[in-house]
Amino acid sequence: MTELKTRIAREVGTPALVVDMDAVDRNIARTQALCDAAGVANRPHIKTHKSVELMRMQLAAGAKGITCQKLGEAEVMAEGGADDIFISYNLLGEEKMARLAALMGKVTMRVAADNPTVVEHLAKAAALAGRDLLVRVECDTGRKRAGVEKPAEAITLAKMIVATPGLVFDGLMLYPPEDAAEITNKFVADVRAGLAEAGIGIPSISTGGTPNLLNLGQIAGATEHRAGTSIFNDRMMMAAGYAKEEDCALRVYTTVVSRGAPERGILDAGSKTLTTETGWGLKGHGLILEHPEAEIARFSEEHGILDLARCNDRPKVGDVVRVIPNHICPVVNVVGTLVFVRGEEIIGTGEVEARGKLT
Repeated sequence: MTELKTRIAREVGTPALVVDMDAVDRNIARTQALCDAAGVANRPHIKTHKSVELMRMQLAAGAKGITCQKLGEAEVMAEGGADDIFISYNLLGEEKMARLAALMGKVTMRVAADNPTVVEHLAKAAALAGRDLLVRVECDTGRKRAGVEKPAEAITLAKMIVATPGLVFDGLMLYPPEDAAEITNKFVADVRAGLAEAGIGIPSISTGGTPNLLNLGQIAGATEHRAGTSIFNDRMMMAAGYAKEEDCALRVYTTVVSRGAPERGILDAGSKTLTTETGWGLKGHGLILEHPEAEIARFSEEHGILDLARCNDRPKVGDVVRVIPNHICPVVNVVGTLVFVRGEEIIGTGEVEARGKLT
């Protein structure tokens, strides 16, 4: 590993996002196998990697379509060969409806909605495209993010979609908390019963989340699953019990550029490289593999400030270290290029084509 770190520093420079493609292969295969074993379609969320090349690898491994969070991501992936795209996010506004309509002319598009205003806007996209648009009702069963919170609201919205020209009710979208299977099943059962009274079936039930890959089979009637982080994994997925260190395919290679005090060091990866997120009870802003006792305690834009108080073996200026970020998705979104390796060899680079696509 020392040889690879030396080559990365010399040929690429740091900070660098380095992807172990052997681990990526294993992670893609594992996600697909878990979905296959549970009898659900794999619809990976590309917001994690935002890479056409990696998307193609997921589709080649058996994914039945992809998930995007924003239209910009969907446009990039459609150009890259995706032909069945689900945007799991409320879309609003004339500009977005025009872009959605253009996509509908190229690929099968599915979208989410959790309120009547979004449904009204989506009808305009269908009219512009001159074809039907598949719409799923997003439901909140405890995560307290987007989604209707009551089965009656889901039933009303589904009926509205059915009654709206150009729109087709395509089922339910769920992102349930990892411990909420019982609550989620009751919610879905109530929606199913209410829609059955109106002669409406539920064509699909889409579940999501990498930690929920361990819970596949617990949501009755689930037809597909959306996992994003599982292709790379990160420190949060380790804390969630889904991943081990060797499953974390993307590491940030960064150089110690200062040791201003005995218990302080500075990395050349700051807040513009490593995320400030600290979910799942994590302390610090990443795991330094060479010095796991060290803590990335705080950031400025280009400085990762290390607390070395608990380290017996402290890094020196010039040392290159590898960091597993807390949350990999925002890390990938701020870089233009990934470095691909197998073993000790740099095998190439890959463009992050959909990075920064926020609309």
